[in-house]
Amino acid sequence: MEESIVNSVTFGFIISGLICGGIVGLVLQRGRFCMNSAFRDTIFIQDLTLFRSFLIALGVMIVGANLLGDMGFMELKSQTFYPIANIVGGYLFGLGMVLASGCGSGIVFKFGQGELPAGVAILGFFVGIGATTHGVLAPVNAAMRSVTFPIAGKTNTTLWQIIGDGMTIKWAVIAVIAVVIFISVLKDKPFSLGKQKGLYWSVTGLFLGLAGVLTFWASQYWGGGFARGMNFTTPTGELFYSILTGDAQSKFFPMADIGPFKVTWAEFFIIGVPLGSFISAKILKEFTWKLCSAQELVPIFLGSLLMGFSAVVAGGCNIGQGLTGASTLSLGSISALIAMILGNWTMVYFRFIKPMQD
Repeated sequence: MEESIVNSVTFGFIISGLICGGIVGLVLQRGRFCMNSAFRDTIFIQDLTLFRSFLIALGVMIVGANLLGDMGFMELKSQTFYPIANIVGGYLFGLGMVLASGCGSGIVFKFGQGELPAGVAILGFFVGIGATTHGVLAPVNAAMRSVTFPIAGKTNTTLWQIIGDGMTIKWAVIAVIAVVIFISVLKDKPFSLGKQKGLYWSVTGLFLGLAGVLTFWASQYWGGGFARGMNFTTPTGELFYSILTGDAQSKFFPMADIGPFKVTWAEFFIIGVPLGSFISAKILKEFTWKLCSAQELVPIFLGSLLMGFSAVVAGGCNIGQGLTGASTLSLGSISALIAMILGNWTMVYFRFIKPMQD
């Protein structure tokens, strides 16, 4: 697909991206929500609270995004199923997020609240992205993504298309998923809102899901006609490329001219996330600069490098595939999400659980 150029940047292009990113950053900070923690806690401390928050966000996005898509407010596009890339990339991403002490979204919002090691992780994340999209690892990425697996006559098959096609089947599948999620989260009393400094876990999931739906719509309406939604992998790469070369180097997403620079809507989204987190942390009086030892920085940087590589291979990070992609019910996105969870659990076992047992 050829790159699309918006003639010139507009006020809505910039502000809508910053606002959507700011809302996401604020929700993540106030909810203390990182999907690395959500996946890790399920086996490390047998706490499903954050995982149920993730399920609520996913359920809201599945219903909301598909509803807006079917009503014609935006066009949802499901990703191609690359079995090797989605599964291997997703699994490696799960390993990397444990080493980096944060997922793709986690390192960005944590940097906004003053955690300097998260800044190192963001740098490593970009280096991994750059090396995989345009650098030495690009042939590996191309080879892994050269294998597709058509199902039901399509390479971008969705979950309901395994059963059949049409709105009735689609919404029957969505209804079943929504009911399963609702039953799952009821076990942790989502409506018993307790008094706390941040957001209650169920409110975090609800707001994150709504922010995801808003970002889907805003990215198409204001961002040049492509509903890319919440994403952290390609926007991180595009932002760094724009800073370093003046060109976001986007092959698939619309770009706009802003002076001598070519930028994407998602660059303003990714800038907005740490800004929203910063504002939230300041209001809650939680902003503080945090450092760690040089020894701790090594696994953080290596883990973020691995996240950058594997996110490109998998087609997205924990948010890009785990929420945005999965909300389209793409088999590729669902496969990547499951692989991320398994990779996370593997690294948690060998890094935390096994040493305690020994």
